[in-house]
Amino acid sequence: MSKNLVIVESPAKAKTIKKYLGKDFEVLASYGHVRDLVPKEGAVDPEHDFAMKYQPIEKNLRHVEAIAKAVAKADALYLATDPDREGEAISWHLHEILRQRDLLSDKPAQRVVFHEITQRAILDAINHPRQLSLDLVNAQQARRALDYLVGFNLSPLLWKKIRPGLSAGRVQSPALRMIVEREEEIERFQTREYWSLEADAAKTGQPFTARLLEYAGEKLTQFSIADSARALILEQTLLAAARAQLAESGEPAADPAAIGRLRVAKVERKQRKRHPAAPFTTSTLQQEASRKMGFSTQRTMRVAQQLYEGIDTGGGAVGLITYMRTDSVNLAQDALVEIRALILQRYGAHNVPASPRLFKTKAKNAQEAHEAIRPTSVAVAPETIRAHLNADQYALYELIWKRTVACQMIPATLDTVAADLACGAGNSFRATGSVVADPGFMAIYREGVDDQADDIEGRMLPPLRTGEWVDLLALRPEQHFTEPPPRFSEASLVKTLEEYGIGRPSTYAAIISTLLAREYAVLDNRRFKPTDIGRIVNRFLTQHFTQYVDYDFTARLEDNLDAVSRGEEDWLPLMRGFWDPFKQRVAEKTENVSRQDVVQSRELGNDPKTGKLVSVRMGRFGPYAQIGVKEDADKPRFASLRPEQRMNTLTLDEALALFQLPRDLGATADGEPIQANIGRFGPYVRYGKSYVSLKQEDPYTVSRERALELIAAHRQAVANKVLREFPDSSIRILNGRFGPYITDGKKKRPSAQGPRSSQPGAGRVRNAGTRRARQEARHPPPRHQIVLTWSVRYQPATFARRRSRGLLWRPDRLPHRGGVRARLRSPQRTSGAALARAQAPVGA
Repeated sequence: MSKNLVIVESPAKAKTIKKYLGKDFEVLASYGHVRDLVPKEGAVDPEHDFAMKYQPIEKNLRHVEAIAKAVAKADALYLATDPDREGEAISWHLHEILRQRDLLSDKPAQRVVFHEITQRAILDAINHPRQLSLDLVNAQQARRALDYLVGFNLSPLLWKKIRPGLSAGRVQSPALRMIVEREEEIERFQTREYWSLEADAAKTGQPFTARLLEYAGEKLTQFSIADSARALILEQTLLAAARAQLAESGEPAADPAAIGRLRVAKVERKQRKRHPAAPFTTSTLQQEASRKMGFSTQRTMRVAQQLYEGIDTGGGAVGLITYMRTDSVNLAQDALVEIRALILQRYGAHNVPASPRLFKTKAKNAQEAHEAIRPTSVAVAPETIRAHLNADQYALYELIWKRTVACQMIPATLDTVAADLACGAGNSFRATGSVVADPGFMAIYREGVDDQADDIEGRMLPPLRTGEWVDLLALRPEQHFTEPPPRFSEASLVKTLEEYGIGRPSTYAAIISTLLAREYAVLDNRRFKPTDIGRIVNRFLTQHFTQYVDYDFTARLEDNLDAVSRGEEDWLPLMRGFWDPFKQRVAEKTENVSRQDVVQSRELGNDPKTGKLVSVRMGRFGPYAQIGVKEDADKPRFASLRPEQRMNTLTLDEALALFQLPRDLGATADGEPIQANIGRFGPYVRYGKSYVSLKQEDPYTVSRERALELIAAHRQAVANKVLREFPDSSIRILNGRFGPYITDGKKKRPSAQGPRSSQPGAGRVRNAGTRRARQEARHPPPRHQIVLTWSVRYQPATFARRRSRGLLWRPDRLPHRGGVRARLRSPQRTSGAALARAQAPVGA
């Protein structure tokens, strides 16, 4: 056994690190967390200084046992989990388990930290170990306890007041509030009309565009031209002035299509610099991967984890990037030297700035001792390892590589031109353009934006001089409407959370996945839209737990947790200060707030036919419309909302239309009634006692002709499903989704598996006997009785598969723990009647 044992989190990382450390080191993986709070109330005990009850994570028990056995034989233990609070906590939990087993009494257990998986970093970490940081552990435990106390007290309250299965999180709830408030802002937005006048001009055959900037001596604002009538007046006035200037110039227009002339009144030329963006942090990587490649936050982090842990690039696995959970924009000194050398070699000395560019993070409480996300070696260019990476890995590595190199290049230099074109006294158009004089860092990388604005970059102007004339080809009044603020994308939501100081690098992906998993929001065209249930949960929390979804409160709590991690604050007073008022608020709202107050049904009006009240409400299975109230003599009628409908925008007419179902569509040729409706599993057409799912059609509009087509196709599919029927028996062999199976209409058993034929299912059943004959020749069946059974240990599919291979079981070796038993003398030649008897209870 190796003298030294190193524990990391993942097996991929273990394999890479083992290669660097050699034969004196054994590297094992914990496979993530090894302990967690018990999943029930009382796991955190506020009455006893927030004592926490942990239990082993079952799926990782065997890995913990393997580590314990290795520790017993090793001389030293190195805990090398990730360099963040979660990694520190994993090491601490593992240390506690081993200590409780008395495995560490005679050997050192030390913590090692590295931010990249390279030989230099690993060996340096091993040579400079430290003790476990209880400050980091306490900060992680405090965060976990806070999340637990919020979840286990607030979530059950949501179940009682709204519906089961909901959850409220300490950080997730403010994120939901952001999404809902943005949607409400969009709904309140009042669109305003405005117009602009565009001039299509040209000089020496080179066209360009200018916009009206000044009219009658007054500078125009956004709403100076508010309607088409005003735009038409300005167009006619300016056209007359341009024609007059054409006559005044005394020269014919250079362009035969010209309708007038404009005079160049002023030309301004400026040079501006554009500086490169900082190297990636976790949040900026997630934002840029979303903008440029459409990656979700989870997908980005999953691929980044693979690049960090190690990819085999031909000479064994090697970590390609530094640690991907970081809020720092620092770069190590040796990395800066390597990057500058690569720029000199690839892009020339003029692209290398005089000194390395240093960045300062804007994130609150950033851990500047950490590094930004960068390639472990920029000498490993993306194109040189493309063959060893899948598409996602290559795209993300290329993005990180380019951003890292670009951040140490010179700024881009842009020449900008702005020309004012006179069109009569007091009237002026402005044309703008920009040319890249020196691309600098933009030669390899340009940062994306969430919402593309009108950018003049790349818009070219012809050479213009003050006093000269240009041809006017057309005047175009353009109608515009103000637009509401855009909904959040994953990138912009992460950016906003970071700006507010809510959450930390390791939490953004979890926040977003929880919002989607709980159906509080949906992604529509990659933008977040709150669902009805998301709105109701947010309204309940903002009205009754205002402080706990307040952005500043959540950010201050994050600051306090960071102070705990730095040893500046004790975690117990922090926990007490949060818990006591929170507990009191939960108890108060449980007692005083009714479900009707929370759900807040909307009254839409009265049904014209019955005069009864029509309302929209939230139920256990989603939003629905209701005609009538429970106090009426007749029972109220209910109809679920359609997927695209929302409670807050549903109208009376839309609600009444929901009660058109079920729709009678007539009858089939056999006289079976046809109905269209929506059921538990979606829309369908029913004929007789059979059902056909509607995949593309709308049950509110599907026609009888289309329904008959679907019914005919369904009947044909049902006919093809029956492979064999047995006379005087309910036994049938059917072709199912996973192959042929035998059924009596109540229970299913898999059919013997044979070779496939060109006709699905048929060859497998027909050839099964031949296959069994060959197997029987190799494995003659015993003469004693064979038992065919269901059991807890051997499920039907497993039994049939083994039997089809000729593996026949002796009765005394079969388990008899429950299930239906039937005795057959020859399973290979079982008839339909015998199968029917086999499915009957023993003794029938």
